[in-house]
Formats: sequence, structure tokens, C-alpha cells
Amino acid sequence: MIIAIDGPAASGKGTLGKQLAAHYGLRHLDTGLIYRAVAKTLLDAGHSPENRARAVAAAEAIDPTRFHEPALKSQAVGAAASLVSAIPEVRKAVLAFQRSFGRTPPGAVLDGRDIGTVIFPDADVKIFVTATPEVRARRRARELREAGDRVNEAEVLADIRGRDERDSQRAVAPLKAAPDAHLLDTTHLDIDAAFRAAIDIVEAVRAGRKRG
Repeated sequence: MIIAIDGPAASGKGTLGKQLAAHYGLRHLDTGLIYRAVAKTLLDAGHSPENRARAVAAAEAIDPTRFHEPALKSQAVGAAASLVSAIPEVRKAVLAFQRSFGRTPPGAVLDGRDIGTVIFPDADVKIFVTATPEVRARRRARELREAGDRVNEAEVLADIRGRDERDSQRAVAPLKAAPDAHLLDTTHLDIDAAFRAAIDIVEAVRAGRKRG
């Protein structure tokens, strides 16, 4: 089974992805970490995240063992990742890796911006997770503070609005819900409630397929 979860920054899709993967015994891939790893590689080497040649080279040499580095969660890396992910050649370079991951038995939960529209348009279940920008900024600011960063929530909100615009307006694989995706608004849901709602969606889809 392949479950595709898409949504904007700090909507809660990553947390849901981990929980659903654990619940159904599937593997999990936060595809945003791929672009963050590419972005950090560029920043560490002193290159601009908009340097196409360097970004593509970093994407082609992606090292999955780096996906768990705490530094990938920083605000600076996140902002750079938004720029890197808009480069068509970078997205093409990591496409095969994502599809191979998802198709490896017993299946996987992948979360990102274009999973249900580009990476796995034939996913068994598609969920589009969203929340208001203000709520997402509050969540991201709290996450960064817990990681030891000193952040200004207004600046985080501005960054999130900027990323939303870049992600939804880019020419290749823009952020949008697939036509057959199930919308899950987490604005007024805590983690447990959002997880229960996601389980309800998955089970409803599975039940429908069984009846069919």
C-alpha cells in the first residue's frame, strides 16, 4: 500500500506520515528532507541554493543517511530547500529515488508537496493536509524553539507565506491537491485528533475498494 500525503509547510503532514506508517507497518519518507539535505549541502559549501549546477550535482549524490540530521530542521535550511525544490532538474534527479522507496515492499507513506500529483498519482490513498498560515507558523515556531533556536513568530509566518507562494506558483510540480485527494484541515485538531481523522480516511478508502 502506498499512502501519499501532501500539504504546505508545518501543516502536520510529517507527523501524520510517521504515525500512519507505524500504524500500518509501512516505511516512511519525508520527501522534504531530500530537498533540505540538498540545500544544506550547498549552504555548507558556500553556494547559493539557486545555483542549478551545484544543486543538481548534490541531488544526484543524495545520501539518505543524512536525512536524520537535526540541522536539516533549521529555518535557514528550510528556506533554502524551498528554493532548491523549485529547480526542475533537482526534482527530476530525486524522482527515481522516491518512486523506488515507495514501491519497495510492503509499501510506504510518503509526505511532501507533489506526492499524489507527480510522484505517485496512482497511490492507494491520497491525503492533502492543510491549516491556516497563522496556526502553521505557531507550530513551526514552537518546533524551532524546542530545538534550541531563537525565533520570531512573525518572521516565521512571513517565511511560511513566502514558501506557500513559491511552492504553489512554481512551474514544475506545484503544491496542489490531487483531484482525488481527501482534504484534512488540521487547524483545529491536535495530533491525536488529526491521526484519527487520517485513519478514518484510509479505512474508508480501503473499505470502498473491498466493496468494489
